[in-house]
Amino acid sequence: MIVRESVLLGGRPLTFETGRLAKQAAAAVLVTYGETQVLVTVCFQDPRPGLDFFPLTCDFIEKTYAAGRIPGGFFKREARQREEEILTCRVIDRPIRPLFPKGFKMETQVIATVMSSDKENKADVLALTGASACLHLSALPWEGPIAGVRVGRVNGELIINPTVTQLTTSDLDITVAASRDAIVMVEGGGDQISERDMIDALEFAHAELQPVLDLIDEIRAVVGKPKMPFVAPDLEPALKQRVAALVDADLRAASHVREKHARYDGYKVLKQNLSETLKKELGEDKYLEVEKLVGAEFEHRKSAVVRGYVLDERTRIDGRDLRTVRPIATDVGVLFRTHGSALFQRGETQAIATTTLGTSSDEQKIDGLIGQSWKRFYLHYNFPPFSTGETKGLRGPARREIGHGALAERAIEQIIPDKEQFPYTIRVVSETLESNGSSSMAAVCGGCMSLMDAGVPIKAPVAGIAMGLISEGSGRYAVLSDILGDEDHLGDMDFKVCGTERGITAIQMDIKVKGLTRAILGEALEQAREGRLHILGKMLETLPAPRPELNKHAPRIVSLKVKPEQIRIIIGPGGKTIKGIVDQTGVVIDVEDDGTVNVASSDAEQLRRAIEIIEGLTAEPEVGRIYDGVVRRVADFGAFVEILPNWDGLVHISELAYGRTERVEDVCREGDKLRVKVLSVDSDGKVRLSHKDTLPPPEGYTAEVGEGGEPRPPRPHGDGGRPGGGGRMSSQSRRTGGPGGGGHGGPRGDGPPRRRR
Repeated sequence: MIVRESVLLGGRPLTFETGRLAKQAAAAVLVTYGETQVLVTVCFQDPRPGLDFFPLTCDFIEKTYAAGRIPGGFFKREARQREEEILTCRVIDRPIRPLFPKGFKMETQVIATVMSSDKENKADVLALTGASACLHLSALPWEGPIAGVRVGRVNGELIINPTVTQLTTSDLDITVAASRDAIVMVEGGGDQISERDMIDALEFAHAELQPVLDLIDEIRAVVGKPKMPFVAPDLEPALKQRVAALVDADLRAASHVREKHARYDGYKVLKQNLSETLKKELGEDKYLEVEKLVGAEFEHRKSAVVRGYVLDERTRIDGRDLRTVRPIATDVGVLFRTHGSALFQRGETQAIATTTLGTSSDEQKIDGLIGQSWKRFYLHYNFPPFSTGETKGLRGPARREIGHGALAERAIEQIIPDKEQFPYTIRVVSETLESNGSSSMAAVCGGCMSLMDAGVPIKAPVAGIAMGLISEGSGRYAVLSDILGDEDHLGDMDFKVCGTERGITAIQMDIKVKGLTRAILGEALEQAREGRLHILGKMLETLPAPRPELNKHAPRIVSLKVKPEQIRIIIGPGGKTIKGIVDQTGVVIDVEDDGTVNVASSDAEQLRRAIEIIEGLTAEPEVGRIYDGVVRRVADFGAFVEILPNWDGLVHISELAYGRTERVEDVCREGDKLRVKVLSVDSDGKVRLSHKDTLPPPEGYTAEVGEGGEPRPPRPHGDGGRPGGGGRMSSQSRRTGGPGGGGHGGPRGDGPPRRRR
């Protein structure tokens, strides 16, 4: 049965279609919005033997044919997922995973494939909503539906699913996933958004998603499959009570050990003691049958004990109250040859961040469905195994590292200076050296300080904090500031908030409960603001402001502005002029299409030399200015003199000397140096010069005076000295338009031009 239904979302139809495509999947839905279409499928199979986790995988794939493009590269087919695709995989995974029942272990795969892209409507929120629809229609025991939406704000007005064009002027870009009752996931950022405005945007998204949830329920009522029964395996009640009696008191003491590894060692001893006791009581054979369930119950008791005293006593694992941030230590300039570096430690989480400055040739090229773009700021987050005291293979960045890096990048990107003010490409790298919660927020804080240490004139310092939540169904809850790794694992929320003193720049929320109310959300954001301001204060104690000068090892970039038509002069035929400058000076030159020329070098003398060459190539004659020129050609009526690279003009025979000049050769010959003054520059580039005006007048000389009492210039002569000839010149007596047409004095060389965009 084919079902196709639509609902208005943001003033445009959102359409779901099922029953026509991918019919052998457990469920398949084609989601259409504008002319963007995403096919989402879900499949599942029996669990693998011995599996002790839920093997859910979510994939998001952009096909280049969707935008009418052919893949680049040698093989001409889609390869591994790009970072943007991986981030969308996480956006799908995070809100749907908690809605599966605990203990469910069937291998489940969600695949979202972008089949068509109109380059205006983004596909990520469509994939999230389509995944929800698929799971809701399938037989899987899933507690949906949910739906996803993007929220922007243009000129103070909130917009649902803003287009790519609208996002260029939006100061807010967040993705929100919500159930019927509450918000379940948030990802995005903005330009220093206030907490009140952020809550308004989240509630706006939640309200707008309700018709979408209604439609998904209506489609399920027509073609949905009966849900498979599932009861998670569990210990019998008497054995659960016995486990609690054996471990609860000792777990309370062990969980208050502040040092992470010592605490984990205590847990390990307790678990071994529990195992030995139950083996004696149950017998080894019976114990082996329930061993995994006993281990799961031990983890459950650990969670229950910690959650209980947090709610009852308002105290935490390491003895802090709910609002206190762990001790902070910061330092800058810790690495000698980096352009900027900072060490940030908060409790047992430590990160060292570095800043590297480059030219526009170091920008990252992004090749996506929307088209090609360039990133001049990017942040990379690394999480080596030694940061948790483990041994693992060193491979490429995993999805978690890419996601954490994207969050930190989004937080800092808002305070990066504009390219016109600071024409550098900026790379920040955060190396996690120790980890016990909030390592991505350490990347934000350390990354900001490394930028300040490098001398980057950021708009405002930025910091980040991770918030947690422990709640009960009775309405009791506790919002925790700066959570530990255990509090993330045992709690109900991981809510990361980054921002400046003025407002939020990035936000990410994942929850394990069914949703958050406005009251809890508001309390969490306000508590996060207090913690963020505290952390900013500690950071500024070490470095109150960006350093006034760039690090001595960083390249210096000087920006020049030339006319766009002068770009070809700088580059030269085949790129030989620009390559010649680079070969002579060792600088890096980037030329933009608007005429901006960025010259970079760490050698101040070579930088000055390169700038002088470029300025000489692009200089234009100034009326009244005196130049030392070179005679390039002699004619009967005057001499053509090159005064600047690519510029020459005519010194008429009457302007060579005071008195009458019989022959041009009496004054100058080809190749002679000749000082001249610019009399005029015509609109078509013809330049009139005078050598006479650079000489002292002979004794008794009186200039002819006009009616206004001003000296009257000599009457112009044409070819051959004929009076009234109109000053006609040969084609050489004008700007030549490039080094190939008289570009004397410019550097020479071969090679391609520098990249221009």
